[in-house]
Amino acid sequence: MIPVPILVFQIAAVVAVIVIAFFVLRGGGARHQAIRRILLVLFVIGAAISVFFPNLLTWLANLVGIGRGTDLLLYILVIAFLGFAATTYRRSRQLEDQITELARRIALLGGEQPLADSPAKQPAKSPAKSPAKARKRTG
Repeated sequence: MIPVPILVFQIAAVVAVIVIAFFVLRGGGARHQAIRRILLVLFVIGAAISVFFPNLLTWLANLVGIGRGTDLLLYILVIAFLGFAATTYRRSRQLEDQITELARRIALLGGEQPLADSPAKQPAKSPAKSPAKARKRTG
């Protein structure tokens, strides 16, 4: 049977992953950016506390049923990394979509008004015969 504190941490970790997935899948905006900044500040504060008070991290780990503070830190960092990877992937997809949309708009604008030096505006010319080709045929 799984001890209750470990089960509580496992449930909390799964909930954290679900919350990260929710934030990744929903729309961005100023509120989303503010939440990311708040979480970053909390992460920095937590990191500083764990450096100055390592026994506190071990106590917290024991409280949730994990043996060592470093293990708890590893689990938290894995969850944070998954969140970072997911948000980076989402942002990359948004940028790709924006680039595609811009390329389409540029292509449409270019199709409406060809450039003055474009070959489409100039009359077709007959290919000029080079003197070398003319000599070859006659000689």
